[in-house]
Amino acid sequence: MRKKRFFHTVPCLLSILLCLPICAATSVAGAALPLDTASFSVLPEATVPVTAAPQTSAASYALLDPVSGKLLAERDADTRRPMASTTKIMTALVVLERCDLEATVTVDQKAVGTEGSSIYLFAGEQIKVRTLLYALMLSSANDAAAALAIHTAGSIEDFAALMNEKAIALGLKDTHFCNPHGLQDEAHYTTARELALLTAVAMENEIFAEIASTARYSAPQIGTNASRLFLNHNKLLRTFDGAIGVKTGFTKASGRCLVSAARREGLTLIAVTLNDPNDWRDHTALHEWGFSQYVAFAPDPAPLTLPVVGGTSGEVLLTPSEALRLTLPATHGEISCIVEAPRFLFGGFGKGEVKGRLIYRMGDTVLGEIPLVTADAVPAAKAEQTLWDRIKKLF
Repeated sequence: MRKKRFFHTVPCLLSILLCLPICAATSVAGAALPLDTASFSVLPEATVPVTAAPQTSAASYALLDPVSGKLLAERDADTRRPMASTTKIMTALVVLERCDLEATVTVDQKAVGTEGSSIYLFAGEQIKVRTLLYALMLSSANDAAAALAIHTAGSIEDFAALMNEKAIALGLKDTHFCNPHGLQDEAHYTTARELALLTAVAMENEIFAEIASTARYSAPQIGTNASRLFLNHNKLLRTFDGAIGVKTGFTKASGRCLVSAARREGLTLIAVTLNDPNDWRDHTALHEWGFSQYVAFAPDPAPLTLPVVGGTSGEVLLTPSEALRLTLPATHGEISCIVEAPRFLFGGFGKGEVKGRLIYRMGDTVLGEIPLVTADAVPAAKAEQTLWDRIKKLF
């Protein structure tokens, strides 16, 4: 097997290089080639950043790379602590997975007058699930949390059970919920690490991400000429370049809690602080540090065109079967891409068959292997009949 190597230092060059013809034939097994992004997303070098992470005032904090699920910086990230209204990240996620956004909620008396932040719902009021979610995430309304919980599960207790069921499904072993709003309860807790991991999952939900990144939202009150205006308590959306969410929280027992997410040049970071009197400053410092130490690597290779012999088409495209997303140290070394593929294919193959692979390397470290699959099926061409075949058909 001979391989042709293409080297590049920036991802955009890869698309150009992969347009070059492959000069040497290689053989590749027909089975799919797995990519374990969790193993390759952050290189060993990333564990020793050039500059130390900033000091914070938080009792616990975590800065998460959501691509790999690894913490880039942390302190006391596995200690159980109350999380106040950052609870509502899980509340919103459970509701989004179980409810129709356009469904109308009839507010139950048990939701009215819930302690803490409120949009002053009244018993029997009709309001959309979508509106309650914006009230929940922007205004941190506890009565909205209670109304959503009762609508979704029938009671606060049964909704908390759904929250814990989801936590277990996500592998969160140090997180437990007693209510949908985060009011103090000794059995209501999480850790900085697990709250960051939960947020990473929630931010993958497009509707959740849209709500969490909204600075203000207005909705009419059904049956009246009035409307409600919700303003997001997360001031990082206004003060930090690249901020995209997500949730504030405070009780006397928990102190100030904050979960934030930011994205720059394709790199997303999630920060969590629990019991932090200087949370706005600390989150700004953590995100700035993270963006200075790490970069996103997400190559977009161009398809390869291979000749086809004996097929109904003379060529076929090979395309990557999946995207490669990595988080690398900002000072990473040169990255190479090895393309393994045959010089041509014989007709008679289906769409999506593995016929090659891309291997990304940095020095001796394999970053990832991506299967190259056929973009279309190319059946074998029917052979033309010889004169003898035609004569035999006459008898």
